[in-house]
Amino acid sequence: VQLQASGGGLVQAGGSLRLSCAASGINFRNHAMDWYRQAPGKQRELVASISSGGSTTYSDFAKERFTISRDNVWRRLYLQMNSLKPEDTAVYYCKTQARNANFWGQGTQVTVSS
Repeated sequence: VQLQASGGGLVQAGGSLRLSCAASGINFRNHAMDWYRQAPGKQRELVASISSGGSTTYSDFAKERFTISRDNVWRRLYLQMNSLKPEDTAVYYCKTQARNANFWGQGTQVTVSS
């Protein structure tokens, strides 16, 4: 299983970014997918999840600003982030579970300047 995250970068507060995660080695459409983030000195935390059927859940900080979505044809996971704040600065990871194990992407850095 390989997950390749991309789309991070430097953005000013109030701006937007769209993260992408390309999946291979799994039957993508059958797997729930998650976005996590880890800020310097902090624990990794869940941002949003999407089920195989497309149902979504969000952490409180992500509600109203972030949208998780998936494209089962292209086997990609997305995270649209709007109204970004400096406290959203973190490395963002995509994750899935398969064969009783967790698989993580390599992470993509998001930096929001004030």
